Amino acid sequence: MPEWCLRFGIVRLSKKTPKFDVADRAACVAYTDHILSIGTSGGLDRVGVAPAHVMQRARQTLVDRKAAGLHDTMQFTYRNPARSTDPQSAVADAKAMIVGAYSYASPLPDPQSHPSARVARYAWTEYYESLKVGLFAMRDELRSDGFKAVVFADDNSMVDREAAYLAGLGWFGKNANVLIEGAGSFFVLGSVITTAPLVINDKPVADGCGACRRCIDACPTGAIIEPGTVDAAKCLAWLIQKPGIFDRRYREALGDRIYGCDDCQEVCPPTIRLSLSKPLREDARPWINVLELLDMDDETLLARVDQWYIAERNPDWVRRNALLVLGNIGEGTDANVVSAIARYLEHPDPMLRAHAVWSAARLNLFSLIPMHDTAPLVVDELQNLPLARQQAI
Repeated sequence: MPEWCLRFGIVRLSKKTPKFDVADRAACVAYTDHILSIGTSGGLDRVGVAPAHVMQRARQTLVDRKAAGLHDTMQFTYRNPARSTDPQSAVADAKAMIVGAYSYASPLPDPQSHPSARVARYAWTEYYESLKVGLFAMRDELRSDGFKAVVFADDNSMVDREAAYLAGLGWFGKNANVLIEGAGSFFVLGSVITTAPLVINDKPVADGCGACRRCIDACPTGAIIEPGTVDAAKCLAWLIQKPGIFDRRYREALGDRIYGCDDCQEVCPPTIRLSLSKPLREDARPWINVLELLDMDDETLLARVDQWYIAERNPDWVRRNALLVLGNIGEGTDANVVSAIARYLEHPDPMLRAHAVWSAARLNLFSLIPMHDTAPLVVDELQNLPLARQQAI
């Protein structure tokens, strides 16, 4: 009999299919509480237990939205819905998913320099590393008691939000985020899938949004096309990560964002009122100087934004976004801004030259825009400038 059975008073346990009488269930509750307390002691702000069966609702949602094209070219958990919604595919004979949540709610400080680009809160620093401390602590305890236990966090193996809902941590808001009861949505999520026979949550959290639609109305691109449904092709958080030419329709809406978008969370009443606000960490970087970023070599840039997801780890996608931000918030009378745009109008990569054309035109720097560039991407950019701007070149 495993040591944990003796420690928590479980006297009857089948090796293959655990069955508990009333006394045994009480002991199982005690063991579950013990494991979850290790998670909270490890820094997790919320913990709960979800069943380890197929997340049917999430699977169907992924399939339906992928069929409707709402994922755009996004992969992540869309890549293989059958896998990302089945805990058994990750851990054979799993009986439970312990879900942990770590708050990253901190106030946004003022930028220290101009022009500075804004970073979404979850990417200010390595919050997932803090999340994993609690998850690994629970995993280690479970393993020491003879169970299989594997941590999944920020790796697209599991649909974390559905797991959090099933674990009773919160409900799905109209912005498709999980709103944790009494704490809002500024959380990173992860799980420990285990063969331990833990007590599963059986009380879903009731919807707390009611008639509120502030997130829908606040989305800068109208990406929340109906409550709980986001069109990725319009979502700035995805467009910033998506390789290729940034959709012209949403460049001005990008504003000063260099990575991620928090708008739908920043207007959410439960998130505003109830967030588990924490002091700003010393290593948090909520802003990045655009001119400095555009002047970095590849190695320095990638090190500076190491915690960001960047497709193929290609720093030019970050430079692309920085050029657009510069066009939105830079000043055409600033010699440093003019110099940066002029330099990128001559860059070897036509993709970057094309975005520099847009930024130059946006800042009325028409005299900088070259007429001799024959690269298709640049020609297309020139042809898509407003007629008045084309005539000004």
